[in-house]
Amino acid sequence: MVTPMIFFFGQGNTHDDIHYFSALSPEKGQNFLVKENIHLPIFENCWYAPVVSGPCNGLLCLHDAGKIALWNPSTREFKILPQSSVQRPPSVDSSSFDCLGFGFDSTTDDYKVVRFVTNYFEENLDEGLLADWNHQVELYSLKTDSWKEISVPEAHPYGSPLFNNYINGFYYWQATGDSDYLILSFDIANEKFSTLPLPEFGGTLAHYYLQLLDFNGSLGAIVYPREGTEKSFDLWVMNGSWTKQFSIESVPGVERPLRFCKNGELFLEGSNHELVLFDPATRELKNLIIDAYQITMQLIAYVESLVPINGRLEHEERIVRQPAVGASNRY
Repeated sequence: MVTPMIFFFGQGNTHDDIHYFSALSPEKGQNFLVKENIHLPIFENCWYAPVVSGPCNGLLCLHDAGKIALWNPSTREFKILPQSSVQRPPSVDSSSFDCLGFGFDSTTDDYKVVRFVTNYFEENLDEGLLADWNHQVELYSLKTDSWKEISVPEAHPYGSPLFNNYINGFYYWQATGDSDYLILSFDIANEKFSTLPLPEFGGTLAHYYLQLLDFNGSLGAIVYPREGTEKSFDLWVMNGSWTKQFSIESVPGVERPLRFCKNGELFLEGSNHELVLFDPATRELKNLIIDAYQITMQLIAYVESLVPINGRLEHEERIVRQPAVGASNRY
């Protein structure tokens, strides 16, 4: 069995700090070692680190604002996606690029990126026009290396996922409907949207965070309170309907979950933005002595692959891997 690495994506404290990832060993008894920092020049002028979607068969999709890239860290192949050829409506003043999904179409052996765009129209009182906006959805195919426009769903997604939301051919987002919150899904092969209800967890999103995730191949949702540094975490799993899988009660000094381990342990961001590991069986909370950075940090389990992406090698994109020094901790 191939042991996955854990990639730790983040950014330093200032705009000038590099965006980086660290490879961490997930096996108990081994060192959690920051092996190297990787500078990604395409994102160096972005205020935050790029959001990472995936992995999907060993590929990662990195995106920030209008910049999108596919990356295979195993083969060190990196592909910056072309600008979209989708036409914007006339009289658009500006456009923003919102939520994004990335996944694999097994029916055509293709990797696809779906992206939501918001177009803003400038107010023109002389012509009786008020400031307004509309939405478009565009889809990129790696096989054709091109974009096309697809239908806009009735629900609109929001937020940046902490976990991998690609599960068995579908990508999932939290979304808003006409009058409520729900889950929006996208079938990568059929290129169709549909919706699911949120779990009825006994609270409201005004008081609780909810994050979607892949839990052992099923859609899961982890729910935890917004306030306080002693948090409880409820995990819900969708198997035809939502059922509560388990609860982790009263973990002190933590902010948010980052990743479940196969053995049931949970990576968390500590109150001082450090990376910690919680063992529900012993209730032991261990500081891994690796600084985290609020909002910009993700933990991603990654298994090596040889999937080609028709890109360029890292050094051709000025990507630099630098060995890290003195950033390790033992369990």
